[in-house]
Amino acid sequence: MSDINWEEPNCGEGNNCFRLGTDTEGHGYIAVAGAEENCLTDSREALQQLIRDIKAGKADHLL
Repeated sequence: MSDINWEEPNCGEGNNCFRLGTDTEGHGYIAVAGAEENCLTDSREALQQLIRDIKAGKADHLL
């Protein structure tokens, strides 16, 4: 896997923090801050997981 350049975490009060990143090949990644080793890539599965997390209230600060 290429090195990922992570952006600062997107956080809200009392919420989980998500981080977005890109690698040198232009692929996108999303992960819960502090668990970047378990990141998802720019895929259908990643979008589905993001939607599930938003519905579960884990990412309401991104809306």
